[in-house]
Amino acid sequence: MTKLKIACVQMRSSRDMAENIETASRLIEQAAAEGATLISTPEMTTLLERSAKSLFEIATDFANDPSIPVFKALAKRLKVWLHIGSVPVLTDGGKCANRALFISPDGELLAHYDKIHMFDVELGGGEAYRESRSYKPGDRAVMVKTPFGGVGLSICYDLRFAHLYRTLAKAGADILMIPAAFTKVTGQAHWHVLLRARAIETGCFVVAAAQGGLHADGRETFGHSLIIAPWGEVLAEAEHAKPGIICAEIDLEEVARARGRVPALTHDREITLDVIDAL
Repeated sequence: MTKLKIACVQMRSSRDMAENIETASRLIEQAAAEGATLISTPEMTTLLERSAKSLFEIATDFANDPSIPVFKALAKRLKVWLHIGSVPVLTDGGKCANRALFISPDGELLAHYDKIHMFDVELGGGEAYRESRSYKPGDRAVMVKTPFGGVGLSICYDLRFAHLYRTLAKAGADILMIPAAFTKVTGQAHWHVLLRARAIETGCFVVAAAQGGLHADGRETFGHSLIIAPWGEVLAEAEHAKPGIICAEIDLEEVARARGRVPALTHDREITLDVIDAL
């Protein structure tokens, strides 16, 4: 099983969890109807909320998250591999985890991954984010072995940390999932180049389902969901602000071909750093 059809669901999630679950489910159904067998949704599929107070009023612990049984049942009914880019779940530490889900066609939750790198930045013009105020970072990388290949999990800001993807690729990942809610500012500057770089560096397919447009909480996200081949070609791209789906047929034999042409994953060397102080 080397060939499959992949879909990205692009959304504009709101502050209404039930509405977001319904929208995601409808678009997942559409992707399955178009023949996709691996379907990915964006970061914060079920809730996009900047206010910590509102977030903690809506989010639940993992066992009681209302979206999980819905998505498990949907994957089972549609017989698809379903990657939910992330949902917010309350943790014991008084914060939320930004948690991705990976569900089998049997409806089994095979794995979850908590976003490791927190988006704490000052973008200028009064636009600032402090993800660590509301979210607890994860501390474990996750790669899922499937009948069609290894799937490495990550979320949004993780994209800027190349060593994570090298670790996933060396562990057997053929496909890298990079769901996101990239801001419009950072997306315009860096989204395409970083995603293509991660594909080229690792020789992996990259699947990046994104949020896009102006959200109820006031933020504006970049959209442009992408599916990228191991050699760096863009196979499918969504419009900036339009919720919907994109699909691409992939052949996982391209992973071996790309790595055979440039076997950089096997060329790591131990290095010693010399710091020359010329002050």
